[in-house]
Amino acid sequence: MTTEKGSISIHTENIFPIIKKFLYSDNEIFLRELVSNAVDAVQKIKRLGALGQFTGEVGEPLVEVKLDEKAKTITISDNGLGMTAEEIKKYINQVAFSGASEFVEKFKDAKDANEIIGKFGLGFYSAFMVADLVEINTLSYQEGAEPAKWTCDGSTEFEISKGSRTTRGTDIILHINAESEEFLSESKLQEILDKYAKFLPVPIKFGTKTDSVEDGVDEEGKPKYTSVEVDNIVNTTNPIWTKAPADLSDADYLDFYKQLYPFSEEPLFWIHLNVDYPFNLTGVLYFPKVKEDFDMQRNKIKLFSRQVFITDEVKDIVPEFLMLLHGVIDSPDIPLNVSRSFLQADSNVKKINNYITKKVADKLSELFKADRKAYEEKWSDIGLFVKYGMISEEKFYDKAKDFALLTSTNKTHFTFDEYKEKVGALQTDKNGNVVYLYTTDPDKQDGFIQAANKKDYDVLLMNSPIDNHFVSSLEHKLEKTLLKRVDSSVTNQLIEKDEKLESVLSEEQSNTVKSIFETAINKPGYTVEVVGLNPDDAPVTITMDEFMRRMKDMAKMGGGMSFYGNMPDSYKVAINGNHKLVSKILNASEEEQGKFAKQAIDLALLSQGMLTGAELTAFVSRSVELI
Repeated sequence: MTTEKGSISIHTENIFPIIKKFLYSDNEIFLRELVSNAVDAVQKIKRLGALGQFTGEVGEPLVEVKLDEKAKTITISDNGLGMTAEEIKKYINQVAFSGASEFVEKFKDAKDANEIIGKFGLGFYSAFMVADLVEINTLSYQEGAEPAKWTCDGSTEFEISKGSRTTRGTDIILHINAESEEFLSESKLQEILDKYAKFLPVPIKFGTKTDSVEDGVDEEGKPKYTSVEVDNIVNTTNPIWTKAPADLSDADYLDFYKQLYPFSEEPLFWIHLNVDYPFNLTGVLYFPKVKEDFDMQRNKIKLFSRQVFITDEVKDIVPEFLMLLHGVIDSPDIPLNVSRSFLQADSNVKKINNYITKKVADKLSELFKADRKAYEEKWSDIGLFVKYGMISEEKFYDKAKDFALLTSTNKTHFTFDEYKEKVGALQTDKNGNVVYLYTTDPDKQDGFIQAANKKDYDVLLMNSPIDNHFVSSLEHKLEKTLLKRVDSSVTNQLIEKDEKLESVLSEEQSNTVKSIFETAINKPGYTVEVVGLNPDDAPVTITMDEFMRRMKDMAKMGGGMSFYGNMPDSYKVAINGNHKLVSKILNASEEEQGKFAKQAIDLALLSQGMLTGAELTAFVSRSVELI
């Protein structure tokens, strides 16, 4: 073979600077690209052998990554197809740069490395992010082929000459540049291979490791072990998502989960995804035990394409409410190199999103019907996913309304239909609305819960991180249904009935009581009202209007209600005109009136955890004095 020199294209002088500039922050993906290419070459020779188009010995498939710190080189070798000199010209020089001018124009302002890599065959050229000289040494599988060598220094000039390889396959040799010497580290390369190549379908060898193997027995008959050097194969070539569910046990799924998330608790259950029409998708999604911190839970689903790791940013592929799941999704219909704009527009991605939603709904429905008791026991974890899904996905809501549960403060669970039947008769107001009462903090709101229970009202537990949004969503979805927090008003006014208790006080006495309490409070944002309640109800009840409190809670969670979040707090102070303390205050001296009123107000604030600092200290001193 005669040595040949040439120029890749007259129009592409500025391609390499663009590659280096825009991919610099993501430069570790050079190894993913080159190892993936090597795996493809190995799989292709296996396919040709299986089809009878290659009659030679295929051999054991292998891709090897070698590091030579002294020579400052990284070599990626395979025993795949190999290339002829003509194929190098075609696939490396021509195909990679067809449309190069368009590439330069289109991607000169790119922000995301994944918008560039993989376009116009540039996967191989990611090598130039870290190398100032790249060599290809290759021998094609074709009969009579000569070994060929290609070299390029990152300019548009290349040289092809006779190669030195004697066995079928390809070596890519990267001469690492000064800025990228961090990659001349065994631990760094191992880290990248663990990230991107952990489940590739061809064994990836990276050096050797020391293993202990059994070597006879000692005098006591116990096994002896000896240390041996073995190939360090970095990947599992047949991960569980490539197998049929029928061939897997629960232990297999749990072992794989531990492999992915070594420090996590065992998952609640899992879903094995396997579909080949109208798109290809495999994977396993796990329902973890959810902690309160949403952000800590996200980005735990790993996206693969043909077992090559792409990203754990799966926001547009997995429905938003399932971002808290863990596991793996693999689809060849999602290109290896994806950008956000591509994902949002791609029709396959939308179909995959819908499919995953349906599979999760079907699995939850199946669990609910098969063993309701076990389902209820898991509800504190499952409920977060279900509620999140019902808020954000209309199709999921339609399915989930049959297996979503409402939980009373006594820990009894009800479906939506069951709960409406339970409280419908007693908790319907004068306008025909069924009123669901709920608590977000059963300890803090215990006094209100007990007052509601005395009237035989049921109170729901709504204390998960997204229940503020869930409550509002339910009001929109459920017909003629209102939801009120149990401390949003005095008990008699939570569910408005036609009957009304009258205060025993005259209008003049009511005005006097109102004036005494307004003076005792002496704070903006508190509105005093004298009402007729049961004599054994609390003398003073302080509440925040349901709508206002809900808007403020949603604002705290970033629910787009910042207008309400910035408004000052406002409270209603209900004075029970029928309580004996009010009569005592009316008959007391002016000095005692203020003291008793202040004490009653502070007790109401204390019951809701609203009495702090100097006011709490003053309350304690006054209590001692009154004793």
